[in-house]
Amino acid sequence: MNPAKLMKQMQKMQQDMQKAQDDLAKRQVEVSVGGGSVTVVANCAGDLLSIKIKKEAVDPDDVEMLEDLILSGVKQAIDQGRATAAKEMSKLTAGLPIPPGFM
Repeated sequence: MNPAKLMKQMQKMQQDMQKAQDDLAKRQVEVSVGGGSVTVVANCAGDLLSIKIKKEAVDPDDVEMLEDLILSGVKQAIDQGRATAAKEMSKLTAGLPIPPGFM
C-alpha cells in the first residue's frame, strides 16, 4: 500500500473519531428510577449533566433510600452513555485490526 495513501486514511479516521467524540459529548441519555422519583441526565462522554428529585422522594426518615435511588440512576445513565459511545465508536473502527478493549 502507498504510504501517502495510508497516512491520508489515518488522518481521515482521526478526524472522524474526533467528530464522533464531539457528537457523543452532545448526545444525552436520561434515566428515571424509583417510579420517576429521581431523573438523571448524562452525556455519552460520561459527564453527569443533571439530577432531578421529586419532593415526594425526600423522606427525612429514610435518606438512605434516596441515596440508593440517586446512585442507581447515575450508574444507569453512565452505563447507557458508555454503551452508546462504544456502539458508535465500533462503527468507525469496523474492519480494523484493533484488539478488544483498546478503544
